[in-house]
Amino acid sequence: MRSPISGYTRLTKVHTFSAAGIAAAGVAALAFAVVPNGSADAEQSQAVKPVAWNASAFGETQQAELNKQADRAAEQAKKDAESKKKAEAEAQAKAKADKERAEKEAASRSEERKPVAAAAAPAPAAPAPKVYANNLDGWIKESLDIMKAKGIPGSYNGIYRNIMRESTGNPNAINNWDSNAAAGIPSKGLLQVIDPTFKAYHVEGTSWNIYDPVANITAACNYAAKVYGSMDNVNSAY
Repeated sequence: MRSPISGYTRLTKVHTFSAAGIAAAGVAALAFAVVPNGSADAEQSQAVKPVAWNASAFGETQQAELNKQADRAAEQAKKDAESKKKAEAEAQAKAKADKERAEKEAASRSEERKPVAAAAAPAPAAPAPKVYANNLDGWIKESLDIMKAKGIPGSYNGIYRNIMRESTGNPNAINNWDSNAAAGIPSKGLLQVIDPTFKAYHVEGTSWNIYDPVANITAACNYAAKVYGSMDNVNSAY
């Protein structure tokens, strides 16, 4: 059957049913829109409320997670800062140690390059003291060395000759019979010296005992040098 609407005749049966369905859906939607506030609004309100609550709870959960992440980030930043500070301190300490070691090595090399001073020559050893025999020969020789050091003239032969005449080589000889003995000052020792003469012509470094052989010879030769020029010039009692 041809429809009086232009072009409608071209619709098939299937298309006719589809159009009818669309129209019915439109009527239903219009009816839902004009329904007064009632049970449908209440049901819709009840359906919406759980959705809103869930969104709030999700927001709080998300904020808590963000706070935790922020705390973890702050803690990590703190650890990173401490690690950096520690690394810088270690680097500074190492640099200081390296500098000190380099300075010590430089000083050591400089010290090694210094010329080594020549070792001072050892001081010559003091000559061993001369040993003299404890007899007439030894006494005369020791006395001659002292006389030489003091500038007193005399010879071995001149001393030996006068000793043999005065005491025959006895260091303890004493004259108790001549004029000196009568005056209370007897002649004593190898060269028969009286006490006043021995004390007046005593030579420093020798004994003050008039019977000491070396002291007696040296004092007698010192006296003879002043009076006769030398013991070598004495040929009799003096």
